[in-house]
Amino acid sequence: MKAKTALPAVAMTAVSMVLTLAVVVMWLGAVMPWPVAVVVGLGIDGGWLATLAYERRLAAQGDHSRVVTGVGWCFGLIATGVLVAHACTADHSIGAWLAVAWLPIAAKALWLVHGMWERTALTPAALGAIRGIQQEARDEAAVARARLRAEAATEETRLTAVTDAGARVARVQAKTADTLAGAWSTLEKARAGEDTGRALTSVTHRVTPGVTPRWELPVWGATEPVPALESGPALTDEALDAVVDQIRTSEDPALSYREMAARFRAAGHSASEVRLRAAWKRVAA
Repeated sequence: MKAKTALPAVAMTAVSMVLTLAVVVMWLGAVMPWPVAVVVGLGIDGGWLATLAYERRLAAQGDHSRVVTGVGWCFGLIATGVLVAHACTADHSIGAWLAVAWLPIAAKALWLVHGMWERTALTPAALGAIRGIQQEARDEAAVARARLRAEAATEETRLTAVTDAGARVARVQAKTADTLAGAWSTLEKARAGEDTGRALTSVTHRVTPGVTPRWELPVWGATEPVPALESGPALTDEALDAVVDQIRTSEDPALSYREMAARFRAAGHSASEVRLRAAWKRVAA
């Protein structure tokens, strides 16, 4: 890379020096001996070359001198001025001479660019480290993008599954509500039927002779919570029958089993469902 930036500057400097020497010889050769004109041209080129060499030496040492740089630009401007003056006084090919008159300034500019490249140039190891860091950053960014895309796809799948499950639950609830509504309607029809009580009484007459039970169908709706019972001593069969009979006949007509059981437990008594139903049968008989 160093040769790629230095060779154009060297080539343009050499061409500029040759053109300057040729122009000085042609321009001053008519008014003075040509050896003197050659010396003048070589002096301009030599001064330019000497300041350029000194400037390059300072740059290699990591130093810089504004005076040397200014002198070098002065020699470049002098060479450019000589070429422009020759082009303006030439009898022919004025455009061609003006076209090459900028070469000394261009050569100085190329040397300036080359110096800037040298001050910012990095070693191959540093360039390799930079490339490694950049590649690592690109890899991390690619992994992060892939992770985000995967998480987004997973979340989309989860939301779709939840939505489908919710729709299925809603459909099942709607179907269940419709079934319960139909069952409720059937129960209401059975409750309101005129022959329902007689039919049920005829079925249970042989089981409980002399007793006309109150048939109450289950109610679909909210239920009242039963308070927690405190454990106490178990009632004997005689005591249990007395409590059941007292609760059953506390109102007229006699309470149904369900109402009696609810008041029995609400009063704080404790008995298993089997014993309580057996006591009910004994009392009702």
